[in-house]
Amino acid sequence: MTRQTNRRHFLQAAALGAAGSMVGLDRSAHAAEPKLGKAKFKLGLASYTLRKFDLDQTVAMTAQLGLTHIALKSFHLPLDSTPKQIEEAAKKVRDAGLTLYGAGVIYMRDEQEARQAFEYAKAAGMTTIIGVATYELLPLVDQLVKQYDIRLAIHNHGPTDKIYPAPATAYEKIQGLDKRIGICNDIGHTTRAGVDPSVSAEKYFDRLLDVHVKDVTAAEAEGKTVEIGRGVIDIPKFLRTLIRLDYDGVVSFEYEKDPDNPFAGLAESVGYVRGVLASIA
Repeated sequence: MTRQTNRRHFLQAAALGAAGSMVGLDRSAHAAEPKLGKAKFKLGLASYTLRKFDLDQTVAMTAQLGLTHIALKSFHLPLDSTPKQIEEAAKKVRDAGLTLYGAGVIYMRDEQEARQAFEYAKAAGMTTIIGVATYELLPLVDQLVKQYDIRLAIHNHGPTDKIYPAPATAYEKIQGLDKRIGICNDIGHTTRAGVDPSVSAEKYFDRLLDVHVKDVTAAEAEGKTVEIGRGVIDIPKFLRTLIRLDYDGVVSFEYEKDPDNPFAGLAESVGYVRGVLASIA
């Protein structure tokens, strides 16, 4: 059976809800493995996906896809918003039935940016900042996560990122800091850095606070985002790893392709992941 035929089975099964009749992409590789049960993690959206759309449209599309959690990028809620503006935006998200769990990616290059990020997250009622703090700021961030009880998940950006190219770099830098400082494993960038995201997730699981799920065309710097299942990442293996580890955070879709018209590719990616999860369970 070809990869494309397998893919079609997944998407059709996800659409029909017929998990029992599905043929999983990972059946040959994992036929001997026992069923793992239902995933404990939630599916969400990193709103950078819909960066060309306003907050109302972003909320509507996220809800339409049946995702339950969202992390807002500054396109949808500017970092310099007033407390009232933040409150109004957060209410709009929650009124749509979504959990506004975080924001990001937020860059922290100096003390002012770090403090602004935590005040912003507090005003919105968020539990997690997906961010990039310079090495020098990590001691301050350690104080801020304790003060605000808001987590910082450090996001890796692949081989061209001189600060955090892969989760390993973040993990090394945060040893000895508060456990609320951890990692957002962007599996596309992790793969582009030449690292198996499943291995990375397991190795650094004690600090895994968030996940950006996507697929890429190649395990090298030039790899580009594509619809999940069309690229080189072993998505079934990655999802199995999260389930086996009892990961109970959020897995957020970050679909960077087709910024002017991303809904079809995003919907395909969501359907694919749901089909994999149904097959696994």
